[in-house]
Amino acid sequence: MERRRIEPREGWQRTAEAVGFGFHEMYGEPYWLDDTYYGFSLAEIEAEIETPTQALHALCLDLAAEVAASDALMARLDIPPEQFEFVRRSFREREPSLYGRFDLAYDGRGPAKLLEYNADTPTGIFEAAYFQHNWLTDQIALGRLPGDADQFNLLQESLVSAFAAFPADRIFHFAAVTASDEDRGTAAYLMDCAVQAGHHTALIDMGSIGVDAIGRFTDPNERVIDRCFKLYPWEDMMREPFARHLPGSGTQWVEPGWKAILSNKGILPLLWERHPGHPNLLPAFFRDDPRAGSLERSVRKPFFSREGENIAILEGGREAEATDGDYGAGPAIVQELTPLFEAEGQFAVLGAWVVGNEAAGLGIREDRSRITRNLSRFVPHAIEG
Repeated sequence: MERRRIEPREGWQRTAEAVGFGFHEMYGEPYWLDDTYYGFSLAEIEAEIETPTQALHALCLDLAAEVAASDALMARLDIPPEQFEFVRRSFREREPSLYGRFDLAYDGRGPAKLLEYNADTPTGIFEAAYFQHNWLTDQIALGRLPGDADQFNLLQESLVSAFAAFPADRIFHFAAVTASDEDRGTAAYLMDCAVQAGHHTALIDMGSIGVDAIGRFTDPNERVIDRCFKLYPWEDMMREPFARHLPGSGTQWVEPGWKAILSNKGILPLLWERHPGHPNLLPAFFRDDPRAGSLERSVRKPFFSREGENIAILEGGREAEATDGDYGAGPAIVQELTPLFEAEGQFAVLGAWVVGNEAAGLGIREDRSRITRNLSRFVPHAIEG
């Protein structure tokens, strides 16, 4: 694994905007880097990223089955008690999942380590699946990458195949906070994949979802929402006023209700407890566990933190680095600190994607801080040799 420089494509910003990637710049800073990439060998991708991702996915499915069967474990993960049966039924009926993203620490030397699992509403899929593939093919055509360069990127075809597994017998709604360019762009890309799989789709804002007289969710045109991809987290949905309608609405949600188990950093101590010493896991404990204080260097993470909010790096019992945010009041876990890949003052986190039940691709974000935040940048990758 190496961080490398490359000549950027002329006019890539116009290309990005033409395909709906208007958020290539966010918060006044570049989000996509066209002049940098991470290089890997094929053996490294297969042994150190793809295989561990598949193994971690299997561990998480086993844990989801255990948690779904246990009121005590669902309570430990702060799932609202009134939603226990909704989550349990979702798993029991094997409601299908579309995708998820494992965030991994990998420095090119030791085994990849699981930092967290973005199992419910991961963004970055358009960048990973589509735009970095375009970058690869363009750079090969320009002669800046070898003709046999490749990527770990089966994402688009895997997504189309996953959508094809859903019957195309009704409108497939896509709900997001449409005021967010990133969320709207992510939903639009996934809608395109669904259309390629034969679905009729409709984009709606989360705030526009209504409820009819018999408790079914409806769109702004008062059509019943039978099947809906939602780019909105379960921990929030389950606490909204309309949450009481979830069990009886008849809506098939994507991601399904059982993903509320896995989209929770509380799974990290549960995984460690069940698989101590696993090469791809880090020691982790609930914040109220006395063993949490035994870690000399650690990271404190709220269960539901997003975009690096309310994360603290602890060294020798003191905060060495911390972020603010809206998640500080909730439950948290403490995980052993592990080094990230660092080059030129940038710290990289590898996002290993699972589509359906298969490891399917890689996207990399980097930050100037050891805590990856909303100002992180997406950097493409290439397999060379």
